[in-house]
Amino acid sequence: MAAGPAFSDFTAGEKARITALTARMALPRANLTKLRRQVEAIENQAASRKNGK
Repeated sequence: MAAGPAFSDFTAGEKARITALTARMALPRANLTKLRRQVEAIENQAASRKNGK
């Protein structure tokens, strides 16, 4: 089992933001560390909403 939130735990806006950030990661000049932190922040929001915190 995955430790993070399931795909269904994300809102439509969060899914769109993650998709855009993932696409930006493919660019040659992308700051991968910053983009990964942003994706992790979105995942943490979904996880806290799921857990009721």
